[in-house]
Amino acid sequence: MSAAATAKKNQASGPVLDWSAGHGPVTGALSATTGALAVATTGAATGMPPMWALAVGGAGALGHTVAGLKVRNAGRTLAFKAASWLVGAGWTTWAMTTGPLTWAALGSLATIGVGMGAGARSVALYEEAREEEALAAERRAIAQEMSAERRAIAAEWVERIARICSITVKVKAVEMWETGNGYSLDIEPQGGITYDRIAQHSGALSADAKLPHGCTAAVGPGVHQGRAIVDVTTRNVLSEARTYPEDYSPLSILTGIPWVFRTNGDDVLAYLREQCALVVGPTGSGKTNLLHTILAGFARTTDVLTWVIDLNAGSAGLPWVRPALTGELKQEDGSPVRPGVDWLAGTYEEALKLLDAAIAIGLARKRGYQDLMAKHDTDLLPVSAKIPQIMLVIDEGAEILVSTDRQMKELAKRIYEFIRMHRSMGGRTVITALGATGSVLGNLLIRREAKVRVALTGGETEGMDLSKMFPGRRGLRVDQAPFKGAGFMGTPESPGALCKAWRIKPSQIRDITVATSDRHPRLDDVSARAAGPDYARRWDAERTAWMRDLTPHTPEQAAGGAAGGLNLSAHRTERAQKPGGEDELLRRFREEIDAQFATAPDPDAPPPASGLNLSALRGQAEQDSPAQQAALAALRAAGPEGTGASAIARALADEFGTTRQTVVGWLKTWTENGTAVRIGEGTKARYVHRDHAPEQPSDE
Repeated sequence: MSAAATAKKNQASGPVLDWSAGHGPVTGALSATTGALAVATTGAATGMPPMWALAVGGAGALGHTVAGLKVRNAGRTLAFKAASWLVGAGWTTWAMTTGPLTWAALGSLATIGVGMGAGARSVALYEEAREEEALAAERRAIAQEMSAERRAIAAEWVERIARICSITVKVKAVEMWETGNGYSLDIEPQGGITYDRIAQHSGALSADAKLPHGCTAAVGPGVHQGRAIVDVTTRNVLSEARTYPEDYSPLSILTGIPWVFRTNGDDVLAYLREQCALVVGPTGSGKTNLLHTILAGFARTTDVLTWVIDLNAGSAGLPWVRPALTGELKQEDGSPVRPGVDWLAGTYEEALKLLDAAIAIGLARKRGYQDLMAKHDTDLLPVSAKIPQIMLVIDEGAEILVSTDRQMKELAKRIYEFIRMHRSMGGRTVITALGATGSVLGNLLIRREAKVRVALTGGETEGMDLSKMFPGRRGLRVDQAPFKGAGFMGTPESPGALCKAWRIKPSQIRDITVATSDRHPRLDDVSARAAGPDYARRWDAERTAWMRDLTPHTPEQAAGGAAGGLNLSAHRTERAQKPGGEDELLRRFREEIDAQFATAPDPDAPPPASGLNLSALRGQAEQDSPAQQAALAALRAAGPEGTGASAIARALADEFGTTRQTVVGWLKTWTENGTAVRIGEGTKARYVHRDHAPEQPSDE
C-alpha cells in the first residue's frame, strides 16, 4: 500500500489525537476523576487496602508543592494543587470502603471534578496575570533606566547648544539608534531660530562632545520649520569596510535603489525615475567602486536598461559585459548569460551610435505612447518591465561636457539633448566627475536635473567644494570623511550627510550578472524600431572586437599593414569561416535579438570589410568552398518555402563556423547571378533556389 493511501486511510479513521499535549482545566479534571474512579473500582474488587490510595495522594501533593516552589508558583496555586491531590485520594479511600458505584459516590466525584476544573482555570488565569505583571515591571524598570539616560543626554545637549551657539532649545525626544552607533535628538529652538543657525556650529559641537574621529553632530530640518534633528554619531563606521550585501532580490526604479549607507546604518535610496545623478570623486576615492555598486543596483531592477559610455577603454562596463560575451558565465541550465549592462560604448563612434539611438527612442516614445499616457491620465510614461527606463551612465561625463575638443562637443550636445528632452519618456543619466568644481557645477542644466548627488572625498580637499555640491547644507567638511569610499550623499528625500559605499568585488559582479540575467527587461517594440540596427547589432563581433583585443597594435598594424601589400578582403573567406567560441556566443545573442524585435538589417547590405574588396577574385575557387556548397545545398533543400541568412548560418555554424554576414554575402551574389530568387522585403525577405522559384509574370 502506498504512503498516500495509508495517509488517506488514517485520516478517514477518525480525528488525530496529540497525546503529548498538556492538560487544560477540563481535560485535567476529567483525567483526575476518571482515574480516581478506576482506582477505587479496581481496589474494591481486589481488596486493596484503602490507605494505599491516601498515601499516594499525600505523596502527589508533596511532589507538586516542591515542584511549584522550584518554579516560584504563587501560594494559591500551590495550595490548589496539593488540595486536589488530597481530595482525590480521600474520595478514592472512601469509595473503596463504601463502594464506588453508588449514586452518592458518583455524585460526589462529579462535584469534585467540576470544582477541580473551575479551580484550575482560576489559578491559570492568576499565574498568567502574575507573569504579565512581572514582565511589565521589568519593562518599566528598563524604561525608567533608559529615560534617565535620555534625560541626561537631553540636558547635556541643551547646555552645550546654549554655551556654543548661544541658542536656547527644548529637547522633545531622544531616540537611540538600533545599530548602537549613536542617537538623534528632536529639538525645538526658541525665539524663531532655524536649524541652519545651529548647523553652522556642527564642528564645534562635535569637538565639545568629544566624539571620535569620523563621528559628527549633524543638524538637519525637523518635522516643521521650528524644529530640528541632531544626529549624533558615537561610533566611526566610515573606517569599516563592508561588502555589498549578498541579497540580489529584484528592485524597481520606482521604489528606490540602495547606493550607500549612512553612519546610523540606514541605506540611502536613489529615486531616479525623474531625477538625474551626479557622482564626483578624485582618483583613489572609490568612485569606480561606487559606480559598480550603482550598476549592480540597476542590474537588479526589472524595469531598467543600463547603457554605459566610458571612453577610457570601457573599463567601467567591461566587468559587466566581457565575461558574458566570451562565454565564461553560464546559467544553471547551461544557457548563455546576458550582459549586466544592455549597451557598452568604449569608443567615440560607438558612443555616437548609442546617443543617437537614445534620442531617437525618446522621440518615438513621445509619439507612440500618447494613448497609453492618456489611459493612465499622466504626462509621465508609465515605466515597467514592458517599457523599461533607459539609464545612461557616463563615466567622467562631466569632463566630456566641458571639453573643448570637437568630438567631445558632439557627444556633449547629444547628452544635453537627452537630459533636456527625455525625462518624461523614461530616460535619465548618471554622470561622474573627478571633482566638485565650478566647471562641473557651473552648468545650470546639470544643477537643475542632477538632484541626486554623491561626493566621495577620500580626504581630498582640492576641487571638492561641498557648498556647491550640497547648497544649503552647512557643517559638511571634507576632513569628516577621510576614508576610501566615504563621502557625502544628498537626495531630495534625504539631505546631504555622511555616507559610505559598500565594497563590491569582481566575483560579486559575476554573481550578480548570472543572478539577474533573466531579470533584465527587453526594449519595447516602439523603442527597438526607433533604435534600429545600431541597437540590434550592438554585440556584433566587429563592434565588440575592442573588448577582446588584448594584442598591442604596432605602428605598421595601425597604418593598415602597408608594408605587407594590398589588404584584400576577398582573400579572407577561410579566416572568416574558422569557428570560434566568442563568435558563436555573439551569434546566439544576435539571433535572440532578431527573434525578439525583428530588427535585423537588410540582407542586401554587403558585409563590412576594411581594405580593398576585389570581388572579381571570387571565382570558381570560392564556389568550390565546402561551406558555400553546404549553404547552397541548404538553400535548395528549403524548397519553395525558401529560407533566410540566419537559418543557413545556424545550420553551418557547428561544422564550419560560418557567420551570418558571410551567408548574407553569398545570398547577394546568388541573387545577382540568378542562382537564387529573393522574395519579400526587409526582415520578411526569404530566398528560394531557382529550381523551386515561382514563375515570374511576363512583362507583356
